[in-house]
Amino acid sequence: MTMDEKRGGGRRPSGARPQAPARQYVVAAARIEQVRQVLGEILQWQYPADAVLSHWFRGHSNAGLRDRGEIAEAVFDVLRHLRRYRQFAESGAGAAARRLAILGLASVWPRETLDTGLDDQERRWLDHIEAFSPAGLPRSVRYSIPDWLEARLASVENVESLLQALNQPAPLDLRVNPLKTDRASLLQAWEQGPEARWHAQPTRYSPWGLRIEGRPPINRWGAFERGEIEVQDEGSQLLAALVSPRRGEMVIDFCAGAGGKTLLLGALMHSTGRLYAFDVSAARLARAKPRFARSGLSNVVPVVISEHHDQRVHRLRGKAHRVLVDAPCSGLGTLRRNPDLKWRQHPDALTQLCAAQAAILRDAAACVRPGGRLVYGSCSILAEENERQVEAFLSEHTEFALLEAGPVLAERGIPLSLDGPYLRLRPDVHGTDGFFGAVMQRALVRPAEPGPVADSETSGDEPAGSDDPEPQD
Repeated sequence: MTMDEKRGGGRRPSGARPQAPARQYVVAAARIEQVRQVLGEILQWQYPADAVLSHWFRGHSNAGLRDRGEIAEAVFDVLRHLRRYRQFAESGAGAAARRLAILGLASVWPRETLDTGLDDQERRWLDHIEAFSPAGLPRSVRYSIPDWLEARLASVENVESLLQALNQPAPLDLRVNPLKTDRASLLQAWEQGPEARWHAQPTRYSPWGLRIEGRPPINRWGAFERGEIEVQDEGSQLLAALVSPRRGEMVIDFCAGAGGKTLLLGALMHSTGRLYAFDVSAARLARAKPRFARSGLSNVVPVVISEHHDQRVHRLRGKAHRVLVDAPCSGLGTLRRNPDLKWRQHPDALTQLCAAQAAILRDAAACVRPGGRLVYGSCSILAEENERQVEAFLSEHTEFALLEAGPVLAERGIPLSLDGPYLRLRPDVHGTDGFFGAVMQRALVRPAEPGPVADSETSGDEPAGSDDPEPQD
């Protein structure tokens, strides 16, 4: 009996039709189908792309690390260029979803590798697409953004440079934990270890930042397990630097989320004083607790608060030296990492976000003591979530004054030249995600409200009301 007969279960019965030979497994064909499947789930826009990918990988545990990396890279390329790719996919034959997957993998693989999974018609179609210049396409198609977003960015300086940068994959930024180590010592140690292959370099502005080439398994590194490094974009590090906390102070991170900025604030406080990590999501704070433990911080107090009229927030009125409001926002400054956001966001949702940001900023401001600092920030590139929020707040809260962000950063030895009082970061200019930051200081004495002049029987001698917080030492 031949080996083929063994594989077929024995000799073929007399008169039976010969079986067709088994189709050869082609990696490219399989990968195209995998990318098509993932895109089919993501493009329903029910869940964030990274969550859908994680769920898909859990259901396909046989996919190796290299397989997962190629699938993720192709999927995110499609999301970055979705509007343009959809226009390209309208040509050709067959399912448009498959052509989207082919275009995504064309950014990952050499053409000769991808061609092994294509038929002749698909190869001719891809030849045509690769020879086409997108320069003549409308800007919204060329840079793959929805019309409403193009309209909002129309007045932004050098907008095409910004859009092009937002369509590029982001580098991997790390931050050293200054409570446990310093950047120079860590870089020197990595020169002699397996980390050397990733070519870590100091970030341009942040004194705590490192930039890595590629996507190494950071969570398996000894420095990560010891709490010496965390993943954090350089722009996020600079926003935390605006708070500039000191030893022994009371500080509030009002929208702490998973705790990235909280960790840096706590380290800058040398784990002294009290650092409240507020968030309305218990799940987000639960994810932050292992990070707090790994960092070695002992001054962090995580608190789940309610969205409105929280009594724990009320009890801190006028007591905090510094308050950071990294407000929930559209996240459009992070499109390099989260390209699906531009398709999942909607102008109506943005209106609701802006209302929530204003309410959070008012609540947080009430916690700032006289002479204290309030920092408002977002990872958005839209003025309505940034400058306009601050301007509206200051017009209603005359006890706060806007400070120049540049000198605040200079006090930390951060050489960043800014045009105006705000921190505005762009991927095409600074190499960071898009970030905004504003620094405000509360006056030592609340300005008097305009009104009629009081007569001598009632003026000047009454104690301050209970709503006027006194300085807490």
